[in-house]
Amino acid sequence: MCLGIPGRIVALGDEARALASVDVAGVVREVNIACIVDEAHPPASLVGAWVLVHVGFAMSVIDAEEAARTLALLDEEGELPP
Repeated sequence: MCLGIPGRIVALGDEARALASVDVAGVVREVNIACIVDEAHPPASLVGAWVLVHVGFAMSVIDAEEAARTLALLDEEGELPP
């Protein structure tokens, strides 16, 4: 089973390597965004977007409501940092 954790892209890093800084439950991590970048969604357009992160990769873009619901469930289960 794969678990994607919601995070918000806060800044672009190395665009050539498709890296961005993503805030995941208050912890900013470097994440590869290559899977969500295309002609319609260039890297700069993704700053501020909520994404599902799995093993260092942003796998899909999600809306803020879905992110909030998922974070609330993870918090209930004690899976988020204090």
